[in-house]
Amino acid sequence: MNDFIVYVVSGLAIGCAFALVGSGFVVVHRVTRVVNFTQGTLAVFAAMISYSLLAKGVPHGLAEVIAVLATGAIGLLFGLIALSRRGTPPLISLMITLGLSIFSAAVIILVWGQDPLSPPGLRGSLSIAGATIETQRLLVAVVAVVVFVGLWLFFDHSYAGKGLTAAASNPRAAGLVGINVRRMGLVSFAIAGVLGGIAGVLISPSNAMSFSSDLPLALSGFAAAVFGGLTSLWKTLIGGLVLGVAGQLVAGYLVGSYQTAIALVMMLVLMIARHRSLAVEEAK
Repeated sequence: MNDFIVYVVSGLAIGCAFALVGSGFVVVHRVTRVVNFTQGTLAVFAAMISYSLLAKGVPHGLAEVIAVLATGAIGLLFGLIALSRRGTPPLISLMITLGLSIFSAAVIILVWGQDPLSPPGLRGSLSIAGATIETQRLLVAVVAVVVFVGLWLFFDHSYAGKGLTAAASNPRAAGLVGINVRRMGLVSFAIAGVLGGIAGVLISPSNAMSFSSDLPLALSGFAAAVFGGLTSLWKTLIGGLVLGVAGQLVAGYLVGSYQTAIALVMMLVLMIARHRSLAVEEAK
């Protein structure tokens, strides 16, 4: 029973990280209709940057904040490249983000090497129902909830958030009322960079990261985003939690290498189900 509790709580923590990565997909897609496949890369960059800063003696808290802000700037740079020309089709921008992800892997190898790195996190543990849980994993869940509440307030109760939503729903009308649609797209990439960075600095102390960690993170985050229809942040959170818990249970009781396969299967099933539901709605 104790093992089960540990797997569930660990899965919730990892699922929150998946949801944070997935929320980056949602934010960019809602505004630009682009699927940004640099999301996993942004998380890896944040983990590596925080590792380097902490190794140089930068205190906890400050190192993580700098890493997150740095990935926000990297996300903005990726947006400038992916949306370099007005009217670039979303499919072309998607391919550009894939290329940027591959290029970034080479940069990560050049700067930090190929070995997995794990920055130090919160020390200590708590006992929940007789099971010992790392404090770092609980921190992931708490921060994720705070971030998602903040995103909800931003998009639903602020002028900037409503401007981003307007740019997504009707770019032509948004342009007519003075909203710079391209600028909104760049802002969405910067926000996605921050979200990916938060995921990276939170999960890396418990799960070491390397240049190859971006693909599993991107796949899992995208699966969570697909659960939310690439539009709903709260459904993305639910999708990430389901995926994280399922992955940990499979890793604990079966084989850990099946976790990425679970993300792919889940994404495929959700896409098929969503396509059928849309077909039924159109038939009506």
